[in-house]
Amino acid sequence: MTVQQPSWTAKVFSFPNPVNDYAARLVAGMVVLMGLWVLVDDAAWLLPLLAAGFLARVLAGPRLSAAGWLATRVLIPALGNPFRPVAGPPKRFAQFVGLLFSGGALWLHWGLQLAGAAKILIAVLVLFASLETALGFCAGCFVFGFFIRWGLVPAAVCAECENFSSRALT
Repeated sequence: MTVQQPSWTAKVFSFPNPVNDYAARLVAGMVVLMGLWVLVDDAAWLLPLLAAGFLARVLAGPRLSAAGWLATRVLIPALGNPFRPVAGPPKRFAQFVGLLFSGGALWLHWGLQLAGAAKILIAVLVLFASLETALGFCAGCFVFGFFIRWGLVPAAVCAECENFSSRALT
């Protein structure tokens, strides 16, 4: 019996499971900083970078994301490699939600010329990324847990996620 090795695309375009909670919180902190820069300094040029970062993390976790790479390869080692495992599937879902908000803001600002509406989406993104950074509360993960309980996502996708919504903030 031969075991077939995953293709290079399967290796690159996969999401880690588990995810290091500390690295996820650092990435969320970078999202907060970029979002605040957009809001405070009208730095709309950052919107494509913000959306591209979320897209990269949805597709490949930290491998293709500058913020993910910085968190996992530079900051976590500089902090002594702390590791707190959390489930990967809800984190990937949270990145997808971030992509929807940042991509929506990009489209509203550059596509429809609705800078105010784009800033509202970025403000919501900053709020939820701040909760992740400061409190370890992942709103996307919270919703993912409910999707599993409601049968919208098969429990097999993430067995440890079903009770996520009952966990205390850390």
